[in-house]
Amino acid sequence: MGGMGRAKALLAGLLMVAAAAPATAYAADTTIGFSVTEMHFDVLAGPGGVKHCDVVGDLYLPDGASAKRPVPAILTTNGFGGSKDDRAGIGKYFAANEYAVLAYSGLGFGGSGCKITMDDPDWDGQAASQLVSFLGGQEGIAYYDAAHAQPVPALTSIVQDKVDHNGKPSTHDPRVGMIGGSYGGGAQFAAAAVDPRIDTLIPIITWNDLSYSLAPNNTDLRTGVTYRTPGVTKLTWPVLLFGVGAGLSSVTGLSNDPSRVLGCPNFTNEICPDLLASGTLGYPTNDTISLLRHASVTSFVDRIKVPVLLMQGQNDTLFNLNESIATFQALKAQGNPVKLVWQSWGHSGGPAPGEIDPDNLDPATQYETARMVAWFNQYLKNGPVDTSPEFTYFRDWVSYNGIATPAYGSAPQYPVGTTSTLYLSGKNLVWSPADVGPGAQSFGTIPGGIPTSSSGIDVLSPNLPPDLNLPGTYASWSSAPLSSPVTVVGPPELTVQMQSPIPALGPAGKPVVIAKIYDVAPDHTASLIHNLVAPARIADPSQPVTITLPAIVHQFAAGHSIKVVLAGGDLNYRGGLTGALVTVATGDLGQTLTLPTLD
Repeated sequence: MGGMGRAKALLAGLLMVAAAAPATAYAADTTIGFSVTEMHFDVLAGPGGVKHCDVVGDLYLPDGASAKRPVPAILTTNGFGGSKDDRAGIGKYFAANEYAVLAYSGLGFGGSGCKITMDDPDWDGQAASQLVSFLGGQEGIAYYDAAHAQPVPALTSIVQDKVDHNGKPSTHDPRVGMIGGSYGGGAQFAAAAVDPRIDTLIPIITWNDLSYSLAPNNTDLRTGVTYRTPGVTKLTWPVLLFGVGAGLSSVTGLSNDPSRVLGCPNFTNEICPDLLASGTLGYPTNDTISLLRHASVTSFVDRIKVPVLLMQGQNDTLFNLNESIATFQALKAQGNPVKLVWQSWGHSGGPAPGEIDPDNLDPATQYETARMVAWFNQYLKNGPVDTSPEFTYFRDWVSYNGIATPAYGSAPQYPVGTTSTLYLSGKNLVWSPADVGPGAQSFGTIPGGIPTSSSGIDVLSPNLPPDLNLPGTYASWSSAPLSSPVTVVGPPELTVQMQSPIPALGPAGKPVVIAKIYDVAPDHTASLIHNLVAPARIADPSQPVTITLPAIVHQFAAGHSIKVVLAGGDLNYRGGLTGALVTVATGDLGQTLTLPTLD
């Protein structure tokens, strides 16, 4: 959720350059200089607000900001494994453009105390709320030292509001927005859920439902990505996240808060047994699901009252585009001003040229930076209305030079386009119902959840090991070469009727399959689009099953073929513990691959 090289190129969703030393003055590229001061904040967090946590942050303050000339504020925090120093690019750019910026290390990271809570509103949300109070002029929160012996005077240089977003009179209410990626995106929702004084959010490559993120089930969905039947445990991402949180962050924070290594190292004590149980069983227990959803915006979206610019990555095997669809649609349904951007990059790859340079933000040459600046100018400075379309998406098949604007398609609303249907027929995908013929394919899932296919190791490389499906462990259907390009924008859906023994052992006994879509070139080279797959735990194999695959933005070129695979396992997931023989017989019109396509 941040901070890990390709593990991740974006360890964070916006890892920024190292922060400046405390109390240092800077000359900006524009006429506005600024200073940076390191501070420590004594916040109360946890249920009942009884646990003292020391939060370390850097305040970027424009020269000339004062009670007579106040400026709006931006609050930002790190991705998973990162620190306040990662936010220096945001701090420097916006401070040079007359915003105060408070960049802070989240709980359990980068010098801040207390343990990692996965951005739970009771902890990270409450901590952020007290930083909002500091920006609003409240005393007794900020100090110049970790011992909290040298208080920082009340801040009087921030624009103040008189009414919060619940419509109630407020005090210590700064004009403040939040921005950040991955774990720093989840923190925004947690903060806004508990503090109606926050005015706008820009969450980037973040989650809607952590139970889906870490143990997805792409069928039997109740709403958005939130499922009924327990999902399929991811292996590689949780191992990396736990290693970064319990290992690296625990060691670096030992001197600040020695209690962090007790019990579950650097995580709240519930997380260790839940993580172990999910990895062992191959699915999350009810306790694990409850814990993860408590820290997920799907559970408290009704408490988010402010405008949101939601930015999500196409190249992301941790938080895929479906999570952004779920959040976007929930916010829009309840009336929030909201726009959706599907950028090229995510936790599995870096930005395309002209999208964003986190170290050197420049709206004149970077499409996403321009969107962020316009959004904050509207909602924090009462500037011109952002006239960008409701939905924009990066198209990697479009050539351009300089800023990435030409590569972005747009639509006045989401979803876009129409629906195109291919029918499963023997081993083929056909466009016409008249061409559907009988046939059957069978494959086995291996006992013990042993992987039977590889799509690369998500946290390391999409090519190591190379894409592979073991014979006898998958079924596939391919279209004829396309006569013209097919452009897909959104989540494909695969509907199949499987024949498999009726499970009798609870979640562990239910068949697990992995659906995935390939682009097959004329030379028969098959490319798994962004290495995205859709695990599904089938509640009732006697009934037709619809699997919602991760959304894609992809153009299948003329001469290429579309291929869909249903496999019995994947290297990045703990598959079903009980082996099963799965058969898919075709011949009726109910078994389809549905694609959201553009005309």
